[in-house]
Amino acid sequence: MKVSNDLKPAGATDPLHLQVHLRKIPLLAELTPEQLAQVAAEIRIRQYSKREIVLHKGGSGDGLLFLLAGQLQVMDITEEGRAVGLRLLAPGDFFGEIALINNSTRSASVVAISTVIVAFLPAQAALHLFSHVPSVARQVLRHLAQKIQRDSEFRALLSINNTTRRIYAYLLLMKTSTADGYVVENLPTHQDIANMINTSRETVTRALLTLVQQGIVRKDNQRLMIVEPEKLHGLVHRE
Repeated sequence: MKVSNDLKPAGATDPLHLQVHLRKIPLLAELTPEQLAQVAAEIRIRQYSKREIVLHKGGSGDGLLFLLAGQLQVMDITEEGRAVGLRLLAPGDFFGEIALINNSTRSASVVAISTVIVAFLPAQAALHLFSHVPSVARQVLRHLAQKIQRDSEFRALLSINNTTRRIYAYLLLMKTSTADGYVVENLPTHQDIANMINTSRETVTRALLTLVQQGIVRKDNQRLMIVEPEKLHGLVHRE
């Protein structure tokens, strides 16, 4: 695995600045100043370029990782050697917790789909947080429950035989509710979507173009605005 050298983010020479930055991570937000200082002393910051592998499937579960900037994709490789995207990670997300808790190897690979900055917390420090800080333990349990639910929803999505409907179902699964309505934030590339839902980039491009032409969605930089969510839902569930 190609791993960048540890690096210091802007202002990291100032411990207080680093602690302020770490407090923006939801999992660490409720730590006391003393606990956060201990984490800051242990944590290492790394930068990866687009398409670099951040974690290898089968690698050691030697720590907990946080995405500080950029976007990551959790990937697996089928027996036929085809890459399948499992889910996307956004800034503030943590990952690598399963192998850490089980003291096992990584169950999937994680690949940068943009330039990313990742924080690495060694296993001993991470496990101490899990067992001694109730707010962290609660969030980890909630995260694992949500992951089980999301994985179940994703398996149901993959069972849809019609590829176009599968693309539309993916958009509904990825949407979030904002003041502007339903939005897919940081829309992945068409190839990344294709990898996740087992189809071709060309099929994704055609399906999204159809939705734009029908006024059901609208692209806004890296966001996809779902203008007519009921119509999109109807396209997924039509007979």
